[in-house]
Amino acid sequence: MLEALKVIILGIVEGITEWLPISSTGHLILMEEFIKLDLSEAFISMFNVVIQLGAIMAVVVIYFHKLNPFSPRKTEKQKMLTIQLWVKVIVAAIPAAVIGLLFDDMIDEKFMNAYVVAATLIIYGILFIVVEERHKDKQPRVTKLSRLTIPMVLTIGAFQVLALIPGTSRSGATIIGALLIGTARGVAAEFTFFLGIPVMFGASFLKIVKFLMEGAGITGQELILLLLGCGVSFGVSIFAIKFLMQYIKNHDFKVFGYYRIVLGIIVALYFGISGLLAA
Repeated sequence: MLEALKVIILGIVEGITEWLPISSTGHLILMEEFIKLDLSEAFISMFNVVIQLGAIMAVVVIYFHKLNPFSPRKTEKQKMLTIQLWVKVIVAAIPAAVIGLLFDDMIDEKFMNAYVVAATLIIYGILFIVVEERHKDKQPRVTKLSRLTIPMVLTIGAFQVLALIPGTSRSGATIIGALLIGTARGVAAEFTFFLGIPVMFGASFLKIVKFLMEGAGITGQELILLLLGCGVSFGVSIFAIKFLMQYIKNHDFKVFGYYRIVLGIIVALYFGISGLLAA
């Protein structure tokens, strides 16, 4: 029962922080200091990825019609535009997929620590504020997804590579990249959601395969915990995505920048003080 409660809390945190540009990794690292799953490290690593799978399923459900090129309710032109959207999403996903496959283990080994997370939280928090200040009086050049060009989506995809560093936030990095090239906030957020589909499905698949290849079996209890965490993350993500899209109709992203800075300072202080006390 206690492990199930922990899983529910972690699923809630993932569902909220995956889509708001505030770093799910940063929050999960902090949460793991207070909520420790009494399971193997290999399973916990897979669990953290599988709850992301629940989050990305929320995007598929919410935007199923928009992403479905075979919908009978679409005209031929709309179907073609949907196919073009998928091409752009796949093209944008290539940089992070290539770099991630090549350097995933090295990045986890070198950068998966609280101090890197604290630094990236603060740095990208400042960037959000700076970018929004620079663009507050400018009209966006791209107000529809269909107007994104291949060079534009490659630029956004390049920013997604930055999110391989823990604490950056995949949505945060890609939204900043999209804003810098002149997209409207709604376009930036939606394309970020869609870009997460191949990236997060791919990451989940690779992590599960790696877990199974290492010979680690899944017990009945672990399977239930996986499904529970995935389901909670899915449900909370539905609300988080709808909240964000409604919020940015009348607000900018600066509040998330301030939040990141405060959280980054808290993470740095907490782990810094904990390190001194342990020394």
